[in-house]
Amino acid sequence: MTRYVIEPDVALALAAREAEIPSRHRLFAPTLLRSQVLAQLYVEVQRGELSREEASRRLDYLRGLPLRLLGDRVLQRMAWNVALELGWPDTFVAEYVALTKLQADALVTRDLALAKAASKVIAVATMDDLLN
Repeated sequence: MTRYVIEPDVALALAAREAEIPSRHRLFAPTLLRSQVLAQLYVEVQRGELSREEASRRLDYLRGLPLRLLGDRVLQRMAWNVALELGWPDTFVAEYVALTKLQADALVTRDLALAKAASKVIAVATMDDLLN
């Protein structure tokens, strides 16, 4: 079993494809993922890039994912330390890195800059790794 933390871009890409996650993988994310994907889908609907119905379908897909959401004080403390260590201006992305350090084998990201920075402290994987 491989444990992956997914970030919002990955979650949204999975939802757009209604991708099937192999049962041998376990998914994790900080609780803030819910708000981030909701906000991003809202923005896309407001810009006319996505219909409200499609946004609702994607949210339903994400709600149905076997995704463990975490956000306890240990994660928050670790996120603070990660943000300091990597010199980041806030802790939002650091929560994904911290959760990977605490619970997972790798962070799945589509963001090349994040992958480069995060790889200094954790393993990073691709969507292909997740879907295969």
